[in-house]
Amino acid sequence: GKDFYSFISVESEDVNKNILFEIIDNVIKDNAVISDKKTNPGFVICREKPPEEIYLRGVRGILDLKKIKYVLDSIGAVYKGYKNKRGLIGATAAISWNPNDKTYELITYRHRERWGTDRYVDESSVKEMDRRFPGTFDNYDYKNKHNRIAPNSPCPVLYGIRGDNPDDLIMAKSIVVSEEYSGWLLFETNQGTDDHLQRKKITEINLFESVITEGKVVNKPFAVKGGHVIFRIKDESGSIDCAAYEPTKEFKEVIKQLEIGDFVEVYGGVRKEPFTINLEKIQVKELVKVIKKVENPICPNCGKHMKSLGKGQGYRCIKCGLKKDESFAKYEEMKRNIKTTFYEVPVCARRHLSKPLKRINHNHF
Repeated sequence: GKDFYSFISVESEDVNKNILFEIIDNVIKDNAVISDKKTNPGFVICREKPPEEIYLRGVRGILDLKKIKYVLDSIGAVYKGYKNKRGLIGATAAISWNPNDKTYELITYRHRERWGTDRYVDESSVKEMDRRFPGTFDNYDYKNKHNRIAPNSPCPVLYGIRGDNPDDLIMAKSIVVSEEYSGWLLFETNQGTDDHLQRKKITEINLFESVITEGKVVNKPFAVKGGHVIFRIKDESGSIDCAAYEPTKEFKEVIKQLEIGDFVEVYGGVRKEPFTINLEKIQVKELVKVIKKVENPICPNCGKHMKSLGKGQGYRCIKCGLKKDESFAKYEEMKRNIKTTFYEVPVCARRHLSKPLKRINHNHF
């Protein structure tokens, strides 16, 4: 929350790369938990921006470290990676980001002596902040009673507020009641932008990609062990499974209402083979009519209900033996509770990059 200064352009003699390198190196060594097997930091110092392709490929797929080093060397960058050095990939991708869509996050930080202890972030104040600042998003999951702005890990972050307007975030911070924080920073981010998604036909989809694809539902959604709900869609090129996993809570119940023949557009990341799209949201574009038999036909001779001969085999009167086909039964069109609109996973299950519906211009889709 303290003032700091940056410079858009400086002459080469104004900055000594070696001094800057040493400063950053020492900051990382002093603060990074290098002993953690998942901690692999990296930093990059450069004057020339890497091609935007690096960001797009990084956020949508997997980048090769050798390729990154080649790009950095070609633009005269100074860089350092630690352990497996894959942090260089994220650092390079971040520098190459050209934000066509962007959001902001204000992050408050805990006093060092409180790291690893229980956080105090008052839920009622988070709800009030959410109500007063509609330009913020993913603050609180009301149905599942989940305070989304406070992390569950023992990290130094106290809470983070995301939104479209940086000035709103500064004002929103004043509404949140919490333990005392040591400071705060405001970041420009790609959170809530759907930058990770790319439109593809089903046969074009690769492992670990995040995609938008569409097709007709080919089987009735069914639940598997663990509470996950699975269904399959197909387009003219092929078919693929889609899954609403148990943590998506009420979203699973929406998915269960799909019927064979419904036309949908799905958004999500691709899991291991057999390829399965882990749903982040879905647009139901077309709904089929669901017709249900409500009564067996009545024998015109005897006035009694006829008996089914088996699925698709018609009916027979058990008294006089008269037969009728399936069309003589009484049918009704069933009311569909699902609508032709967007549905998304709840706040408690939303990925950081996934664009919430409140940020979507539906006409754009």
